[in-house]
Amino acid sequence: MKVVLLGAPNTGKGTYASRYLKDIYKIPHISTGDLFRANIRNNTDLGVEAKAYIDAGKLVPDAITTSMLRQRLKEDDCRDGFFLDGFPRTVAQAEALEGIASIDVALNFIADEETLIRRATGRRTCRGCGAIYHLTNIIPKVEGVCDKCGGEVYQRDDDKMEVFKKRLKIYNDETRPVIEFYRKKGLLAEIDANLDVNHPNFHVIDDCKKVLDKLRGK
Repeated sequence: MKVVLLGAPNTGKGTYASRYLKDIYKIPHISTGDLFRANIRNNTDLGVEAKAYIDAGKLVPDAITTSMLRQRLKEDDCRDGFFLDGFPRTVAQAEALEGIASIDVALNFIADEETLIRRATGRRTCRGCGAIYHLTNIIPKVEGVCDKCGGEVYQRDDDKMEVFKKRLKIYNDETRPVIEFYRKKGLLAEIDANLDVNHPNFHVIDDCKKVLDKLRGK
């Protein structure tokens, strides 16, 4: 089961996949951020190339990201599928992905702008492993310390109000066409992600399961 996760920043797609869905379906959650960190940490050839662009304040070329992804999807834990988060961000990347894997469904998480801004300003991220927390919804057991690796939990610059609004505009300009790309292929499933995990009527995971279980023929 090969799944692409779509949605504006802070719809929760990465959190839902990494904390819930990957364990339910026993397939990995793969994010481009994790790919970059792993390759840079392990000093791979692709990691060295990517770091040079990042250090220069430039975007990492699609060819490097695609090569990292191709290698990652060859690993044993991806044999039964994966949740892909952060790629594709553009139609060109979606077309490149078709040369690597045959996607079964694209889950598009939808939330209104007010909700996204509230989540962004409260979100905190582990500087070490990238785990995601929130000041009201997912609070670390020890303030400022990651439950998973003990790393520092901090607020990223791109989660601050002014920067987040710019990120949202980039998403609307560049990534929304990817939604239409998968819609035209009949692979798009839309998930209402407005409710937070602590809401009594939270239904995001159940809605995802309806789509994914049907895909698996349950």
